[in-house]
Amino acid sequence: MATAKLSAPASQWAIGGRNPADLRRSTLLPAASPRRVAAAPIRAGSYSDELVQTAKSIASPGRGILAIDESNATCGKRLASIGLDNTEANRQAYRQLLLTTGGLGEYISGAILFEETLYQSTTDGKKFVDCLRHENIMPGIKVDKGLVPLPGSNNESWCQGLDGLASRCAEYYKQGARFAKWRTVVSVPNGPSALAVKEASWGLARYAAIAQDNGLVPIVEPEILLDGDHPIERTLEVAEKVWAEVFFYLAENNVMFEGILLKPSMVTPGAEHKEKASPETIAKFTLTMLKRRVPPAVPGIMFLSGGQSEVEATLNLNAMNQSPNPWHVSFSYARALQNSVLKTWQGRPESVEAAQKALLVRARANSLAQLGRYSAEGEGEEAKTGMFQKGYTY
Repeated sequence: MATAKLSAPASQWAIGGRNPADLRRSTLLPAASPRRVAAAPIRAGSYSDELVQTAKSIASPGRGILAIDESNATCGKRLASIGLDNTEANRQAYRQLLLTTGGLGEYISGAILFEETLYQSTTDGKKFVDCLRHENIMPGIKVDKGLVPLPGSNNESWCQGLDGLASRCAEYYKQGARFAKWRTVVSVPNGPSALAVKEASWGLARYAAIAQDNGLVPIVEPEILLDGDHPIERTLEVAEKVWAEVFFYLAENNVMFEGILLKPSMVTPGAEHKEKASPETIAKFTLTMLKRRVPPAVPGIMFLSGGQSEVEATLNLNAMNQSPNPWHVSFSYARALQNSVLKTWQGRPESVEAAQKALLVRARANSLAQLGRYSAEGEGEEAKTGMFQKGYTY
């Protein structure tokens, strides 16, 4: 029984047993001219102009993002650290403290909320979304459904949440959210495998396209985890590979770059590496990666802190803003903005004002770092304490 040879050159494939070139000659057809294929337009539905304006508002000078999108379980861990039970009332009280801080909008342009928080109000009935708008802060929403094991990988993970995402984004928009966040992670010690990088990149691109189609500016966040004892050069290598693939798939999915924000991790050595890198070194390696991989059309780079101490995260950001960049280089910090706040508050009503002042201190420090004007002089020891957790989940 004859079998087809699939490795034959294209010119040897026959139509009806004849070579295509012979067929053209025998029918006197002219040689085919190159086809002009119109490029598919970059589109973001009917929200294009709004998406660009939202992204620009968040990426405004001297301002960054407050990330308070921890799941209820992770928020419970934060509360437990100060002796509070993980109840809805306690979570509401803590988030009310953060979101009703007067003057916060001078330093914060966006706040990423967990779904519970997006629909909550203060104890006197004012919607949290309206509290943010009063301070000219854009409400945002975490839309992923968390990390799960990735079958066929080297003990790596992938991020769930694409099912039903369009309808959820539409509902979040109605509730007042104007940007979204989706976090997936890449582990350096575990490879990373080509499968894990592709899965992370494709998932981020699909999410970004769906979010834009429903009016939400997507924050694109493939976090390169700090876990490991590798040098900074290895982190750079992995980050370049990941971001190259992310932008390839963003383009494949017709995502409008002017209407997205990035949330990368800084390029640092692994947390267990024997030598610590200076802010200047971290800035050099991080900006090298960004300039090689991120188009200038992207409005803002909003770094995550990734377990660095409050002061470390601020010093590193400051070092990156010592000369002009093609994008707004800023922050989207969770622990690096909240650690001092929690320790000051301790769940006591009489400490709310002091805790809000602690939030303003950290927000102002990072605002100055975004402008390249921060100095660590006068920072307390607590703010210099690292917060790295191996295998961190939230």
